[in-house]
Amino acid sequence: MKTTIIGIILFVFSVQGLFAQTVTENFSDAEKEIIRLSKDKWQWMADKDVDKLSALFHEKAEFVHMGGNWNTERELQIIKSGGIWYKKADVHNVSVNIIDNTAILLNRIDLLAVVGGNEVTNPFIVTEVYIQQNGKWKLGSLSFTRVMTRGNN
Repeated sequence: MKTTIIGIILFVFSVQGLFAQTVTENFSDAEKEIIRLSKDKWQWMADKDVDKLSALFHEKAEFVHMGGNWNTERELQIIKSGGIWYKKADVHNVSVNIIDNTAILLNRIDLLAVVGGNEVTNPFIVTEVYIQQNGKWKLGSLSFTRVMTRGNN
């Protein structure tokens, strides 16, 4: 029964992803900007470029991972030290919703990371929340939800 429910949930996410806007010409300029920021963020995380990340992350941002949650300062420390090295994020689907000065971006990714010296790959749905302040978008929240796929337990 549990497997059936998980299967249904994954199916809903898959179908939802099929209907999500994935061709950039279908996005508004603001949505394109958020997608570009997200893409840049993944590269900056891979490069451990904490200077660019600290300019993007809101000072009160929250980060939710499989191993816990923490604030901007701690996330930047972890990236800089290599505690988590976000080597490569293969993005498969992107959707963006903008509500007033808040943008919610969903990515379905396969993340190749080094955690505690071990290289691991995990499938995630990543929720990114951006807030526009003084004409600039800041990342206010980044949450990883590990998804179950065949072969993963």
